[in-house]
Amino acid sequence: MTSFCTHRLCLITGHYGTGKTEFAVNLALAMAREGQRVMMADLDIVNPYFRSRERRAALEEAGIRLISSSQACSDADVPAIPAELLTILEDRGVRGILDIGGDPVGARVLARFQPQLLREDSQLLYVVNANRPEVREPAGAVAYLRSIEAVTGLTCTGIVNNTHLCGETTVEEIRKGAALAAAVSRETGIPVLCHVAEERFVPQLSDYSETVFPISIQMKKPWE
Repeated sequence: MTSFCTHRLCLITGHYGTGKTEFAVNLALAMAREGQRVMMADLDIVNPYFRSRERRAALEEAGIRLISSSQACSDADVPAIPAELLTILEDRGVRGILDIGGDPVGARVLARFQPQLLREDSQLLYVVNANRPEVREPAGAVAYLRSIEAVTGLTCTGIVNNTHLCGETTVEEIRKGAALAAAVSRETGIPVLCHVAEERFVPQLSDYSETVFPISIQMKKPWE
């Protein structure tokens, strides 16, 4: 199920509101179900809408250790990084998932670790959602991707289509996102690794050659 993530460390980024935290949490849970030892770092504190640390109980129940960034510096230009993050980087017996901020400022938390990340077996994944106004067109999505690469000093190696409309998501919406992901892939040469879909939609997406990654909704809106 998680074979599209071929590296030990999976760094997940994308425009805010693309659903990258939902993807990150589901990916961590899927890896844990496969019997892998998983650690997850919630480094998204610059304008976060959903926070993976809100699902700490479910993650820890699944055997996943969650590391959270400091709340004390949430307005700082470069957020506080927990010392425990080094455990993910240095313990080669774990699969590490890093949920990164949804803009270049948030992604800057990776810049200080760039030399070490380049030495480790890591991949930078870019999550796209064709319903986010700023990145719904290929040119905007590519420009945003390149800005994150410039800030982090890392090269993106995979695109994740996570197009949704929350409770109003349809198969057609997911397919719209697949078209956007394919266009970004053609322009950048970066492969599309998977299409994210609630489990109920998976049978209707079996024609895709890329992995269709089934999820269950973990992140709830503040008023839910």
